[in-house]
Amino acid sequence: MRNMVTDVRARPRRTLPLLGPAFVAAVAYVDPGNVAANITAGARYGFLLVWVIVVANAMAVLVQYQSAKLGLVTGRTMPELLGERLRRPARLAFWGQAELVAAATDLAEIIGGAIALYLLFGTPLLVGGVIVGAVSMLLLAVQTYFGQRRYEFVIIAFLLVITAGFLSGLIADPPSAADVAGGLVPRFAGTDSVLLAASMLGATVMPHAIYVHSDLVRERHLVEGPPTETVHLLRATRVDVLAALVLAGAVNLAMLLLAATSLRGVPGTDSIEGAHGAIVAALGPGIGLVFAIGLLASGLASTSVGSYAGSTIMAGLLRRRIPIALRRAITMIPALVLLGLDVDPTWALVISQVVLSFGIPFALVPLLRLTSDRSLMGAAANTALMRWAMTVVVLLISALNVTLVVLTVRGS
Repeated sequence: MRNMVTDVRARPRRTLPLLGPAFVAAVAYVDPGNVAANITAGARYGFLLVWVIVVANAMAVLVQYQSAKLGLVTGRTMPELLGERLRRPARLAFWGQAELVAAATDLAEIIGGAIALYLLFGTPLLVGGVIVGAVSMLLLAVQTYFGQRRYEFVIIAFLLVITAGFLSGLIADPPSAADVAGGLVPRFAGTDSVLLAASMLGATVMPHAIYVHSDLVRERHLVEGPPTETVHLLRATRVDVLAALVLAGAVNLAMLLLAATSLRGVPGTDSIEGAHGAIVAALGPGIGLVFAIGLLASGLASTSVGSYAGSTIMAGLLRRRIPIALRRAITMIPALVLLGLDVDPTWALVISQVVLSFGIPFALVPLLRLTSDRSLMGAAANTALMRWAMTVVVLLISALNVTLVVLTVRGS
């Protein structure tokens, strides 16, 4: 009995030092694309799409744990495992779509950070995009030169700033519980609401986060960390994923509820700049400042994680690496071009998240097959119940995307 009590008391002390990789992956779930999609959805449709965030976040918990488990058990990243199993043409095609997803991610993150700098300092969007890209290089240098653990600390600090930035407005003007409960009933209100739902889904279940999580846990626990038994690592990883994504889900929900409560019906609030102006008018300049700081932290942190993910994808599928600073410079170009062309930045963010949504099945189907392969995963292979749950996730996401296409073609 004494040994059992000692083990229970010691377990948190053994688990806490192992937390961190999921919080880095979770930054991808609160990036500027989420801000654009959730603010737009709340401003246009009120509480109608609350259920999308709840369902998407539940899916994300399941998916991210599977990716982390794959990296811990096999000691390889998901792109590496796919690269070993695909023939060259298929491998190159898969890499192409994964890079497109990574490019859409970068687009959202750099534009979002540029908008934040404009709101805070009046910085021109193009200049702001360059600044965000440069700062992301510095963040990546922390991981390169100081190791995974210190990089995690920096990203978690940004995540806390993001949380404060987007929860503050909700605390200042809380929504009605009845309205929130009504939003849990799944329904749409025409083509545009389906487009936004797909955008919210793409911003929540992030393909690049699926690819990178297997690398994050491998680097942290198998490369840099002390030897630890796999069973305990998997247990700690479950806690890590659940805690990180509950936090990210709360932030996403707060964005939508803030817009639904304070911004619905206010002209111009379906853009981030308009939403910020309305928040300042309704809740005061202090809340507006904190919101803009949260948006800036979101862009800076998520763009570094996105570049990390792109490097992981290239290394696994092309079996080659380029300096991450060079990759960062190259992947900035599409976002900077759009900023230079004066494209509506908020709508560019929303569309980027739709692109991400279409990339999700290409990440989920291989993840399901790999984690269900007993020859690869051994005793950690998915149970029948888990295979069914993952299959349902893939089908739900695919059905939403097909619905989007059909409604758009019909113009309903």
